[in-house]
Amino acid sequence: MWDWFIQFLTQVLEMLAGATGDWGLAVIILTFVIRLLIMPLMTKSTASTARMQVLQPKLTEIQERYADDPERQMEEMRKFQAENNFNPLSGCLPMFLQMPIFFALFTVARNVPANASFFNILPSISMSASEAFAAGGIEQAIVYILFDIAFGVLTLIPMLLNAKNTPEEQRQQSLTMGIMMSVMMLWFGWSVPAAVLLYYDTSAVWQVIQQVVVTQRVTEKVKAETEAQFKNQPKEINVVRRERKPRPKKKG
Repeated sequence: MWDWFIQFLTQVLEMLAGATGDWGLAVIILTFVIRLLIMPLMTKSTASTARMQVLQPKLTEIQERYADDPERQMEEMRKFQAENNFNPLSGCLPMFLQMPIFFALFTVARNVPANASFFNILPSISMSASEAFAAGGIEQAIVYILFDIAFGVLTLIPMLLNAKNTPEEQRQQSLTMGIMMSVMMLWFGWSVPAAVLLYYDTSAVWQVIQQVVVTQRVTEKVKAETEAQFKNQPKEINVVRRERKPRPKKKG
C-alpha cells in the first residue's frame, strides 16, 4: 500500500513537472492542491479548537467539583462533551492526513532526476542543505540554508498567531513550545531533501495566510456562538436535602 502511494505521488509530480517545465513548481502546485482539499477540514478543526477554548473552563470546573469521585467525574465529563459536541481529537485530523504525503516526499524526492531544479534557485530538489554544504561549502549551500531557516521561522509564526487567542497563563507556555519546535525544525530541515522543505514552506505560507484571513474570523464567530449558548442554558443548581431527624417522643 505504501509503495503504491509513493508511485502515485511520483506520477503526479512527473505530470505536473511535465506541464509546468519545473519540478520545484510542481511541488508547489501539489501543495496548493492538497491544502485546497483539506481546507474544509482545517476550517472545521479551527472551529473545534475555538469551541474547546470556551468549554475548557467548564471542564476544569467539573474536574474540581468531582475531584473526590473519579467515576462521577468521568460520567459528568462524558455527558458534558456529548451535549456540546466536544471532540478533543478533531483538531488533529488535518495534520494526520498530511503526514503520509510529507513522509512519502522523502522517497519521491530521492527518485526524481538529479537535475530536477526549482527555477535554478535550487539546483536540485533531491539534495539537502547538509549535502549541498558537503559538496560545495557555504557558497553552494546558502540557498538551501535559507530555505531551511524559512522552514523554522514558518513553523513559529502560526504558533505565535495562535498564542494571541490563548489565556494569559498558557501564552508563555505556548511561546516556549513554539520556539523549541522551530529550533527542532531547523535541525530536522538541515538533512531533508529540498523538495520536502519546499513543500513545507509553501504549506506554512498558506497556513499563515489562512490564519489571518479565515481562521481568526471562524474562531471569533464560534467563540461568540458558544458563549451565547452558555448564557441561554439554564444554570445548574445543586440541591442538598437535609436529612430529617426523628422528633423526640414526649414522655407521657
